[in-house]
Amino acid sequence: MGALAVAAALGCPVRAQELGPLGPLAADGRVTYFIAPPATGSAYRNGDADLATWALRAWERAAGGALTFVRVDSAEDALVRLYWAPPGGGQYGEMVPLDVHRKRGAAVFVRPETNAFGPDIAGRAADDALFRDTIVYLTCVHELGHALGLRHTDQFEDVMYFFGFGGDIPEFFGRYRRQLHARGDIATTAGISAGDLAQLRSLYALPLQAAARELELPETKGLWTPLRLVRP
Repeated sequence: MGALAVAAALGCPVRAQELGPLGPLAADGRVTYFIAPPATGSAYRNGDADLATWALRAWERAAGGALTFVRVDSAEDALVRLYWAPPGGGQYGEMVPLDVHRKRGAAVFVRPETNAFGPDIAGRAADDALFRDTIVYLTCVHELGHALGLRHTDQFEDVMYFFGFGGDIPEFFGRYRRQLHARGDIATTAGISAGDLAQLRSLYALPLQAAARELELPETKGLWTPLRLVRP
């Protein structure tokens, strides 16, 4: 599958994602979120909501206490809303900014089927449930990163990497899949790079020591390359 086709599957270009942080947030960094029931025809599987929750927790851990995600029962009460959408437009994930009671919120749309990535990736996902879950999980992390205000990058090691820059897209997912021995490993394997952390830190003024501490977690050691500056 060509790079431009894969880029289309991941949605908006870089310039469309320069939003700034959520909120303004209270001093405790509380972010309410809502995970919607699956839409008809979305290819949702039982347990996909866990993948979305683990993605939120990954960003929460990366923030080192600066953000706390709190689930609510109503979309209207949520600053961040995640929806499972049916296939459409060749896109796999999308983030749309929202005005929520005069605060900057976000709606995230994840399409949990893999055909948009082409036959090679879709075939591997059909044969390997953990590879399929890797795609859904990393898409949740990526789109929730946009919800938080992170931009696309041109650094292949970043979860915020934009596929329009090319590269080995199966390996983008494959390197994460190799860290997993069981599905539950996803809950503790963030897939967030040093470059992603640098963006998060700049948006939410995370203490330098908190970010440094996060880089030493087992989930980030040995998987991603050292900290690099992210181009604006």
